[in-house]
Amino acid sequence: MSERISEAEQAVMEVLWQNAPLTAADVAERVDTRRGWSVRTVKTLLSRLLAKGVLAHEEDGRRYLYRPTIRREDYVTQESGKLIDRMFGGRVTPLVAHLAKQDRLSAEDIAEIEALLKALKS
Repeated sequence: MSERISEAEQAVMEVLWQNAPLTAADVAERVDTRRGWSVRTVKTLLSRLLAKGVLAHEEDGRRYLYRPTIRREDYVTQESGKLIDRMFGGRVTPLVAHLAKQDRLSAEDIAEIEALLKALKS
């Protein structure tokens, strides 16, 4: 995947990662209603995602069924890697320090990070 997925396109992808294959109408029903998207808007986003190669579709009578061609885990890995490279020079420690300075780490987050670090050291 070379082209970036926009925030709106990602909302469509999240629906499909959870429930594929789906029709455009099915996706429109499942996208957060606060977005206020019509089926036409969803079809536009699906077309963009098809062009980017992250979706495939198959005919089912007079409608299309859409499914992701990439796994969510692979997408998250790629995007988080890009963020860390671009914003923090490829290092995770400055990211965690930034989150701590911004009070974005809860006590639960800190405990999970400590447990992860302990497991990695073992």
